Amino acid sequence: MPISSLAALPIRRLTPRDLTACADLSEDRGWSREEHKWGLLLNAGNGFGVDDPDGGLVAACVVTEYGSGQRLELGAIGMVLVAERHSRRGVGRRLMRHVVAAMDSTPLTLHATPAGRPLYEEIGFKTVGRAEMLMGHYTPDGAEPSVATRAATAEDLPSILRLDAEVFGADRTPVLVRLPAFADQIRVAEDSGRIIGYAAAWPNMATHVVGPLIARDTDTAKALIESLAARTDRPLRTDVDVRHEELLTWARERGLAPVMSNAVMVLGTAELPGDWTRRFAPLTVAAG
Repeated sequence: MPISSLAALPIRRLTPRDLTACADLSEDRGWSREEHKWGLLLNAGNGFGVDDPDGGLVAACVVTEYGSGQRLELGAIGMVLVAERHSRRGVGRRLMRHVVAAMDSTPLTLHATPAGRPLYEEIGFKTVGRAEMLMGHYTPDGAEPSVATRAATAEDLPSILRLDAEVFGADRTPVLVRLPAFADQIRVAEDSGRIIGYAAAWPNMATHVVGPLIARDTDTAKALIESLAARTDRPLRTDVDVRHEELLTWARERGLAPVMSNAVMVLGTAELPGDWTRRFAPLTVAAG
């Protein structure tokens, strides 16, 4: 298809009915199909895509919006994909510019691979941090955790939402209320009956992804990861803010090896909101 024809193809909103086409697009680019994650993003976020007249999608991405009431405070862009047969022809740039325009003045963030970073920089995104992806079978050290954890219950949800909004810096309720159906485990850490952290482990192909991970301090984050690992036989995967050097060192010692590093980028704001010292890992790099 000529470049002029690609430019004429309309950009439309994606819906949960596009899940298979999105998973096919992931597979086309050599990614895992990640249908479980696509399902969450297409239900909780806003998908944008370009249909291929020959079938399937030319390109796709998802924006997950955060904020309270009618006021958007942050948009997280993820799953930016262009079919291999249409790559390097400007369609990704066109899709990104469309999304930025659609979000108007809302601050935006995304996690960029080294390959994608030049495009985002061209559009105006600035790098404000980095996240390291870790993966592997967790090996316990036999020591008793210093912080008590337990399985979350429905009664914990209001406390989790309050803590998350305080730490993340924007209201993530539309996504987090889907977490009990999305994740295989949700654990909370307590101190004197007060929730001081929470974490989830959700299935993604052959792994369990740990995220989100919100904790009062590094020891609490360690206890939450350890409690999740004790209840799965799958390898763990997570994306940790590189400023959490102690947690990264500990995780490597416990068998989680570095896989890759992504740049954390923003547009329309100087930095991410919230308290990074208690924000250890995102729900997924595609949704913040």
